[in-house]
Amino acid sequence: MAAGVWAVVRNVSNSGFGRALRALSEDEVFTASVGRNVRLTKIVAFSLGSALAAIPGALYAHYNSYIDATSFNVSESILILSIVILGGQRSLRGACVASAVLVIMPEFLRFAGLPTGAAANLRQIIYGIVLILIMMTNASSARDLFRRAGGKEPQMVQGRTGV
Repeated sequence: MAAGVWAVVRNVSNSGFGRALRALSEDEVFTASVGRNVRLTKIVAFSLGSALAAIPGALYAHYNSYIDATSFNVSESILILSIVILGGQRSLRGACVASAVLVIMPEFLRFAGLPTGAAANLRQIIYGIVLILIMMTNASSARDLFRRAGGKEPQMVQGRTGV
């Protein structure tokens, strides 16, 4: 399932529609000036994003046989936002790597022999430190943050850093 979603997102990103989305995110007036219907592009992007978000939602509902608002809490939202910020908003590979790291980190901390409460607190501290560093350095992802720490400036690709 994940490979199928990866393929769809990658193909959409590399298509003309993906280029229109990148142009729309950079400058809405320019996108309209080159003949793209901005309203329709936004509607299609919202629909595609909703359809892709419905896939894991349907799988989760099927797995649990029941779903309600209390199934999700603030820590789940923070985890998802952390994945997007750490991986980079425009990097499919970065989002996958960030999700793998952030999902495996609690298991690694548990394997390290830390008590459960200490591991949860340490995980939140690590999230906070990395997110603060990314925001302070104006990096677009954790990859850019580590490049800057190593003395290399992120490469400019398609008008943004570190894609």
